[in-house]
Amino acid sequence: MNGSRTLMATVLVTGMTMLAGTSHAQESLIPKKMVYVGHGPSVMGIDKEIPAESGKKPTAYDRRMKGPWSAEALNDEGPAHMVFLDSYLMDTYEVSNKDYGEFVKTKGHPAPAYWDDPRLNKPGQPVVGVNWDDAKSFCEYLGKRLPTEAEWEKAARGPKANLYPWGNEFDPSKANYGKNHDATMPVDSYPEGTSYYGAYNMAGNVFEWVSDWYDPRYYGKLETMVNPNGPAKPVWIGGTGTYVDRLTVGEKRVIRGGSWIAPEGTVRATHRFWNHPLNNSYGVGLGFRCAKSAPPEIEQQIKDSYISALVDMGRERFTEAKQAVAKGLTIDPKISNCWNFTRLLNSR
Repeated sequence: MNGSRTLMATVLVTGMTMLAGTSHAQESLIPKKMVYVGHGPSVMGIDKEIPAESGKKPTAYDRRMKGPWSAEALNDEGPAHMVFLDSYLMDTYEVSNKDYGEFVKTKGHPAPAYWDDPRLNKPGQPVVGVNWDDAKSFCEYLGKRLPTEAEWEKAARGPKANLYPWGNEFDPSKANYGKNHDATMPVDSYPEGTSYYGAYNMAGNVFEWVSDWYDPRYYGKLETMVNPNGPAKPVWIGGTGTYVDRLTVGEKRVIRGGSWIAPEGTVRATHRFWNHPLNNSYGVGLGFRCAKSAPPEIEQQIKDSYISALVDMGRERFTEAKQAVAKGLTIDPKISNCWNFTRLLNSR
């Protein structure tokens, strides 16, 4: 009996292992340096109170960076709600200086701020000092687009709706945040902190532009749960009179993910922040990555790979299965499960 159970468990594990690799094996349809996020439901936002991080007394800067400075925005991450997204592709990495530099050279696009800053301009570091229009133009140059806020969050949280790309417990070794380094890190840093889908640095390094307008009350008044694209119209966000606030008063776009200079609370995958689309005042910590809708052929290719994996697994294990059942019957000829399994195998 134990042999039969062990065999079935082995077959199940083998099948799941083969299936797990199918979404990463579609080299002909999934572009290099992009990850595939399958269609289906996902949780967006959060309801419960997030405990204070690290147990230390927050500074004035920490308090301001917990969320946008309007009182409404303290609760802008809720309520938690279900959305249904079509399949899409997301850049594995934040856009690098190398890739953005090719865009600047080819299209004659203005270079971003901090382009000459030796701390931030290494080829493998993420480009910073770009506004929303810069990011949008770059993505369109490659035949892509900025991700929606819902797409960004699903790619970061995975199917279990984790609070962080790697899970529900904060791990300071898996993200570049809070000035724990003197600058941004290369876009392929922190492989242990990748999301379920394989995207790097969805927590920390640089905030990332998404396509949506910002509205602190948006989650509570969604008109559609299917492929939401953000508010149809922006809302006016006021400031408190600081230098940065004066630059950013007005209509805002969402930025996500925290940055190397932002505190721990900003790297949570549900955290929402904003910036004026023409403003790069958070430039040393503001970049982006691109997305695109997945072609329907990818879905079919993955289904075909799944079926092929099951068929191949069956061929490989058929003889082994018969031998294991026969052995079980020699030990105890009265094992009914083995007899039933034998009839099933012989019916093939």
